[in-house]
Amino acid sequence: MMRKLIPIILALIFSLPAHAVTLKIATVTPEGSQWMKDMRSSAKEIKERTEGRVTIKYYGGGIKGDDKKVLGQIRIRQLQGGAFTPSALSSQYSDLNLYGMPLIFNSDDEAAYVRSRLDERLRQGLEDAGFVNFGFAAGGFANIMSGTPVRSLEDLKGKRVWVPEGDSISYASMQALSLSPVTLPLTDVLTGLQTGLIDIVLIPPVVALIMQWHTKVKYVTRVPLVYTYGFMAVDKKTFEKISLADQAVVREVMDNTYRNFNDVNLLDNEGAYEALVNSGIEPVEFDREEFEKTRELLLASNRKLGEQGEFTLELYDEIIRYVEEYRSEQSVADGG
Repeated sequence: MMRKLIPIILALIFSLPAHAVTLKIATVTPEGSQWMKDMRSSAKEIKERTEGRVTIKYYGGGIKGDDKKVLGQIRIRQLQGGAFTPSALSSQYSDLNLYGMPLIFNSDDEAAYVRSRLDERLRQGLEDAGFVNFGFAAGGFANIMSGTPVRSLEDLKGKRVWVPEGDSISYASMQALSLSPVTLPLTDVLTGLQTGLIDIVLIPPVVALIMQWHTKVKYVTRVPLVYTYGFMAVDKKTFEKISLADQAVVREVMDNTYRNFNDVNLLDNEGAYEALVNSGIEPVEFDREEFEKTRELLLASNRKLGEQGEFTLELYDEIIRYVEEYRSEQSVADGG
């Protein structure tokens, strides 16, 4: 009798609806922006393809607070994830900061060469730290945006520069340049510029436009100071409640979304720089000799931070080797 019932019981079990999971995700991305439209479009596709078993609900415009508050809400399960920059999760996985070490790259192409070799390792490191992610989206290089022109190290000395909360590496780097770092959450930077609490922001042009910071500066100095990128991080324990088949759908759709962000952001950044200049912000050239002095100071600061355990020094050295490898290959290709 029992043997006859087993197929019936199994049929009943497999006919039950799968456990539905809602991922509530916070981001500072403004409502109405193309980024937010693309994320909502991907959420719709995921819901349709999983037949409603996976729903993503976005909270845009920073309404859930700064990174620290978002992480706190993830810990108590009020949120399941967020869109972050590396410094936000560096306390969980410090090697996220490596791509953003000051002045290690000269170009987006150099960064892409290194990332093609190391992205997967960083993704796995983040997952080992408890967060699932779907790839990294380049943000372009942070330029110097200021109220007074910056052409040399002397122009930087004593200026108050914004540093994201929890970004100990940028804090030390700014001190190495004799700047006065001011730590603020991303949501408070515009107010800081309005009130004179900060004099300088280091940010990609496209972010300056989206966050409206460009309305409070007068000059932009275009140097490849810091390579920036962003990513989505979802609590791993929550993600594992999703069936394996539906996890594959979420990964496929979100990987494609972030791959598109990675490609489009670089083009947007170029257009944003032109928009800044057209809006009346004056472009400034950094003196070449002064730039090399700045690089020397910052590379020395980078190594010191690695020796202090701020990140894996061996991985940093691997990045530098890949950069040198790329430059050597380009030199040969260019006939140098």
